[in-house]
Amino acid sequence: MADRKVIVIGAGAAGMMAAYSSALCGNKVTVFERNEKAGKKLFITGKGRCNITNDSDVETILNNIITNRKFMYSAIYSFSNEDVKAFFEENGLHLKVERGNRIFPVSDKSSDVINTLKKALRNENVEIEYNTFVKDLIVEDNTVKGVVLEEGRKVYADKVIMATGGMSYPVTGSDGKGFDILRKYGHTITDLSPALVPMNVKEEFAKELQGLSLKNVTIAFFRKEGDKKPVYEEFGEMLFTHFGISGPIVLSGSSVVGKYLKEGNLIAKIDLKPALSKEQLDDRILREFTNGINKDIVNVMDNLLPKKLIPVMLDYCEIEPHKKVNSISKEERNRMVEAFKGLKLTVTSLRGFNEAIITQGGVKVKEVDPGTMESKIISNLYLAGEMLDVDALTGGYNLQIAWSTGRLAGMEY
Repeated sequence: MADRKVIVIGAGAAGMMAAYSSALCGNKVTVFERNEKAGKKLFITGKGRCNITNDSDVETILNNIITNRKFMYSAIYSFSNEDVKAFFEENGLHLKVERGNRIFPVSDKSSDVINTLKKALRNENVEIEYNTFVKDLIVEDNTVKGVVLEEGRKVYADKVIMATGGMSYPVTGSDGKGFDILRKYGHTITDLSPALVPMNVKEEFAKELQGLSLKNVTIAFFRKEGDKKPVYEEFGEMLFTHFGISGPIVLSGSSVVGKYLKEGNLIAKIDLKPALSKEQLDDRILREFTNGINKDIVNVMDNLLPKKLIPVMLDYCEIEPHKKVNSISKEERNRMVEAFKGLKLTVTSLRGFNEAIITQGGVKVKEVDPGTMESKIISNLYLAGEMLDVDALTGGYNLQIAWSTGRLAGMEY
């Protein structure tokens, strides 16, 4: 089977891993990349630091996959996070583990991740043709025979691996054109929507809080006011923006709550003091009140809230900021406790693909062999990465999907 001609479309995470994997099998591999350089989206992941994978056990990794987890069993077990770590370490990239078991390069530079991949490809004589756009496949008798480039040139191959990405960050080249090609040849593309993306909220006070980061809070999303059970809940860090909310726990939540937003607005409740019960919180507020009994309430809140949040919280609780602490009623204090434990926001929509870290949706996984990533519709065509209808929460899990599916797609069977 060795020494076959293999074409990989796309030099992103999945594409480069697929090319490397295929070259290891002795194939002559050419990668066609529409951009002027490889790994354009990798470059901006993890705020430019590149969260390569996660250091948790395999079960935890699978549990963080939101869509079509079972489809990923073969891929993850065949090329696990341990294998990913070994690949990068063996190719000279030193790694470190941070909060949430996230794995980053020691240098904190995504460019080092890309350069490591490019070096591994060079060592296996993989050719990358940049500024080369693949506009179509050559398909005969339901078998792929090669590709058609934008200028009309036809390039023939024994195997084609498509890793053109989803729809997120279209400036990096993932604009959905790959899906258009696959639809033409009979593949089903499930609904595409932005995921791991910030959220728009109705409340004006979010704008006033722009730039404020909250650590160690819990956010819970409810389909409607009065619901007892949230559709998603997470503890961690979040951020207020000029349009609404962002940050790790909001981005992860977007992957779960996006489908509910199609039915209407959601209610988000932020617990600012998740470590305290309402009774404990009330005691804590009373202590602050006792210490500043003759002060204005706005001046005794510093130990309870970030400065930027104090006027917003008082307005939310309908308490005049210059009201003396000694005249705050029990009812007003109860309102404060309720607000601390459930600051309410109305989520109206998710932001768009140009701000989304990943795409939810893609090629229907029933049309792809989970053990090889070969299309069940077109022989010798393999699919990897974000093209597949598979996605996960933040923490390096989506890149793990890219490495694992790319590795399988490149192998010979």
